[in-house]
Amino acid sequence: MWDPNVYLAFADQRSRPFYDLLSRVGAERARRVVDLGCGPGHLTRYLARRWPAATIEALDSSPEMVAAARERGIDATTADLRSWKPKPDTDVVISNAALHWVPEHSDLLVRWAGELPAGSWIGVQVPGNFETPSHAVVRTLARREPYATALRDIPFRVGAVVRSPTYYANLLMDAGCKVDAWETTYLHQLTGEHPVLDWITGTALVPVRERLDDANWEQFRHELIPLLDDAYPPRADGTTIFPFRRLFVVAEVGGARRGS
Repeated sequence: MWDPNVYLAFADQRSRPFYDLLSRVGAERARRVVDLGCGPGHLTRYLARRWPAATIEALDSSPEMVAAARERGIDATTADLRSWKPKPDTDVVISNAALHWVPEHSDLLVRWAGELPAGSWIGVQVPGNFETPSHAVVRTLARREPYATALRDIPFRVGAVVRSPTYYANLLMDAGCKVDAWETTYLHQLTGEHPVLDWITGTALVPVRERLDDANWEQFRHELIPLLDDAYPPRADGTTIFPFRRLFVVAEVGGARRGS
């Protein structure tokens, strides 16, 4: 179960990639702007400010996140983005830190590029940090009992479905789009007693929490602490530097054909 309050504990750091993504979306005006995987809606509100005349469409698979978005005045809907289809007036589609949960997201991107009107925009950001120590220690611990049985079906190697910026550029260029793709590694400066554990509790550990009872969940987190502290030792001033790689893809639908 997604907890909006835990997720928003690092709102500033998690929001920066969203703004970096939006800065490359070139739509000056939009009729409909869609936020796929809107989370608690704190960033969806920016879409309404960026395109004030647009209809804002927001969806998320988590009822808890949708409820939090509605509390912020966002007319969000609980839905699976895999079944979403763009309405004819859709000019901008944004998916920030959501598509990595969907193994077949490459197929979705190609389908959306074929269904959206020419001149519309797709902007996607996904984490690319799945082979870093924060995820490696979780995988290692999850293979041990008493956790292994309960956690055996969790796709901890979700990074296998997140490809390189070049892959996504080729994918969408072949679909007729003009593409801007890049990656950035942010060096987040975190504070707190166990900041990396707190960070992944709001994201990567969500499926772990769903499968463990309260006692095993607390024990799992406790056993992660020394592993994460070794991987990310705090500085003398108490700050922990947490590198986080993210991939970005911005595509103008039909832009490649117009530019040829």
